[in-house]
Amino acid sequence: MGLFSRHPAARDVATTVAQTVQAPPRSLWADGFGRLAIRAVQIIVVVILVAGLIWGIQQLTLVIIPLILALIFASAFGPVTMWMRRKGVPAVLATLLTLLAVVVVLGVLGWLVVSAVIDQWDTLSSQAVAGFQQAQDWYHTLPFAISQDQVNQAVSAIGDFVTSAQFGNGALAGVSAVASFVTGFVLMVVILFFFLKDGPRMWEFVLRPFHGSDYDRARRIGDKTVTVLGSYIRGTASVAAVDAVGIGIGLLILQVPLALPLAVLVFLLAFIPIVGAVTAGILAALVALVTNGWVVALIVVGIVVLVNQLEGNFLQPVLMGRSMKLHSFVVLVVLAGGTAIGGILGTLLAVPLTAVAWGIITVWNGPDQPAEWARRKKRRNPVPLAGNESEG
Repeated sequence: MGLFSRHPAARDVATTVAQTVQAPPRSLWADGFGRLAIRAVQIIVVVILVAGLIWGIQQLTLVIIPLILALIFASAFGPVTMWMRRKGVPAVLATLLTLLAVVVVLGVLGWLVVSAVIDQWDTLSSQAVAGFQQAQDWYHTLPFAISQDQVNQAVSAIGDFVTSAQFGNGALAGVSAVASFVTGFVLMVVILFFFLKDGPRMWEFVLRPFHGSDYDRARRIGDKTVTVLGSYIRGTASVAAVDAVGIGIGLLILQVPLALPLAVLVFLLAFIPIVGAVTAGILAALVALVTNGWVVALIVVGIVVLVNQLEGNFLQPVLMGRSMKLHSFVVLVVLAGGTAIGGILGTLLAVPLTAVAWGIITVWNGPDQPAEWARRKKRRNPVPLAGNESEG
């Protein structure tokens, strides 16, 4: 068994097999960093697709926005049309009656607001001038003050801007915006008519390419979308109406001018969650401060806070249901993103569209089966919740 032996020593069988069978080459994508790179590429692709979709929507706002608004209104008013059709009213007549009822309600509200403003304009303008004079007198008591020359320069700058070409271009842009608004409104009414009249048949036509489980999923998505949008709009309108009535009665009792227009403004701003209620309260308090003094303004703030607490703790859970409630943090982020992308319309549409997206996720795999990644996970050692919180 020496160095020059004709019979080499026998090696361990396991060692021989391990040396013969070589390990496969290690992939660059198999380790943690590789998986992170793959995930980053996937995220980049998704972001690019979403950005492209948003860009396309912005280029076709004259068509996309009326289509979305018509879908929302059809989801809200569709049950009324279907109820009349079940009672034997022809489809065209039921649709026209629904549209006529909406136009009448909006027209009556507009007439009430305009008439209230016209009736109280003289009183409001005189009180506003007096309030402005009081603000000026209070301002002169401060340790710093703006000289009359600075005021005259500011007025002169405003006059120069009004007579400049830039202001003229802005006015032309405003005329173009009004024309686009009228065109979009007419298009929305036409689309809404066909949605109310032939919505189910139109959806069945869209579902023709789907079969089997894909067809069932697409049908669940359509039903959930209509349900969420209808529940959101009807629930928000009910809550907004209660807010408007409560705050309006308080303003009437306190004899605050423009109580009816402010109540209508409260109703409209209530469609913007969280931010709308705060804005409406601030405007009502400012009008009360200018016309009735700071004591009445504080009372108005108290009324607004009381009504908002009633809304948040009682009306929304009862009228809109737990399934429609999004976390306040999500609402604020969505509102900010919608405002940045679509302005006022983005602010109004961000929350209902987000609610629709979450509703679709909750029925992705079945009527009560969310997508796999969105299902609630069971914790072996649950984290204790603070106070009286529950898992919800």
